Amino acid sequence: MEKIRVEDAVGCVLIHDMTQIIPGKKKGVRFHKGHIVRKEDIPVLLSMGKEHIYVWDQNAGLIHENEAAERLAMAVAGPGLLLSQPHEGKVNLTAAYPGLLYATEEGILALNSLEYIVLATLHSHRPVQAGDKVAGTRVVPLMVEESILLEAERTARTFAEPILQVRPLKPWKVGVVTTGSEVYHGRIQDKFGPVLQAKVEGWGSEVIGQSFADDDIPMIQERIRQHLARGAEMVLVTGGMSVDPDDVTPSAIKGMGAEVVTYGSPVLPGAMFLLAYLDGIPVMGLPGCVMYSKTTVFDLIAPRVLAGERLTKRDIAKLGHGGLCLECPVCTYPHCPFGK
Repeated sequence: MEKIRVEDAVGCVLIHDMTQIIPGKKKGVRFHKGHIVRKEDIPVLLSMGKEHIYVWDQNAGLIHENEAAERLAMAVAGPGLLLSQPHEGKVNLTAAYPGLLYATEEGILALNSLEYIVLATLHSHRPVQAGDKVAGTRVVPLMVEESILLEAERTARTFAEPILQVRPLKPWKVGVVTTGSEVYHGRIQDKFGPVLQAKVEGWGSEVIGQSFADDDIPMIQERIRQHLARGAEMVLVTGGMSVDPDDVTPSAIKGMGAEVVTYGSPVLPGAMFLLAYLDGIPVMGLPGCVMYSKTTVFDLIAPRVLAGERLTKRDIAKLGHGGLCLECPVCTYPHCPFGK
């Protein structure tokens, strides 16, 4: 690398983007990599604080930051991701379609533990829309030894899943069973159904029916079977999830021979949540908070199930870290710590 005065740089080729910052107005690339310096560029470069530039005859074994960022992005990108063009040595990865971002934390740590490698991402399991930026890659120096980049690419290949991917939510048929004598006998109006329909449809699925049941185990079980017979691929059972003697929803689901993954979750709101599988069909017992709280454990778990994931007891337990909703006056989820 040779350092030369800007006044002597006419005819030289820039080897990296040069950013111009005008306080309070803009920040962006003024001269791109490959630009041939002209006489009229000299005052601009000087105003940018560039009294010298560097000319580099690239040596074998060295990779420019733009190419390095592209190779890093390609190494970590799985399905559902698009790569931007390099800009100031960075490449952004964006969602190709709506879904959930899946990020392998061990892979991100392994790559960032390598010298000069930078991979910054959003949290795993974050819902994203098409075009959302989910990650960015770059290397620290202007030129990086190819051996470092090769090690990063090898590291990315050691994981069973891509380090980053977006999984689309599958359109499922969902049945809803609303329990409770007060609703069943018409003493109060059901408020759960409209909430669940809005959430389910917002995830691209369909509520194929809602039925009502008294606080009676055989009746609740029969309502669940009816939805399954109609082709439901998921059943949501609302109410009856507390420890009161009349709250029998968990007993009803368990009594059908379902595999109960968890009754209870380390998420607030949502502690009395139940997840079970009945002949492979997910059945969820939803506590009352799902009806009146904007965001709950249901919003953390249901999209993962719709993305094709079969959750385990450990998956639920891990939600405790970040499982406290601050219940802000204006909900900004997922732009907040909840579920992260």
